[in-house]
Amino acid sequence: MADTVAAPAKPQKRPSSPVKTGYLILYNAVSAIAWLVVLGRTAALYQLRGPGFVWLGVGDWTRWTQTIAGMEILHALLGVVRAPFSTTAMQVASRYLLVWGIVYPFPWLARSPFYTSMLLAWSVTEVIRYTFFALSLSGVQPKSLVWLRYNTFFVLYPIGILSECAMIYAGAEPAREYGEMVPYINYAILAIYIPGSYVMYTHMMKQRRKVMRSLKADASAAKTR
Repeated sequence: MADTVAAPAKPQKRPSSPVKTGYLILYNAVSAIAWLVVLGRTAALYQLRGPGFVWLGVGDWTRWTQTIAGMEILHALLGVVRAPFSTTAMQVASRYLLVWGIVYPFPWLARSPFYTSMLLAWSVTEVIRYTFFALSLSGVQPKSLVWLRYNTFFVLYPIGILSECAMIYAGAEPAREYGEMVPYINYAILAIYIPGSYVMYTHMMKQRRKVMRSLKADASAAKTR
């Protein structure tokens, strides 16, 4: 599933520990670069060779980039960041399912255009998100980046969610080799996506209204000075 944790409109208050601040800035900066590599490789391979070659060129990199993102579960659990543990764990688990449970054992499924669209949605979202957090923790928050953070989800979320659902559905029958009932796990997950996607999408819309309202207020205040 797509990112559900929204950051505040104003630059985040720095954690009391400079070590924690430095770590989070480094983590978000490295993550932004890693996902930028995914984005660049995916776009280039799709344009030059087609969707059938995307997994060959970026599949391993994407899998390990997303695996490292499992650190965010620890961040939420230990209180390193203000993020709900349950939604963070659910997001990471859904991504793990796709990169480790579906694409890794059945790589031929990645020849589907849905794999490419999934990676594009993920990578654009994550480049914006991690860059947003890294700069916010540094005390910088460009308005253009804030706009991207709270508006691109209108397009990226549906693309990402539909692509993920298509990949999970495609992986159901191949998973039967592990047991007759295993495909039904995929179908159950798809059933969860319906209410889960609605909750995430409406949550981001609420956050967007707050942020956009704050930006307008700041702009109005600046004009009156």
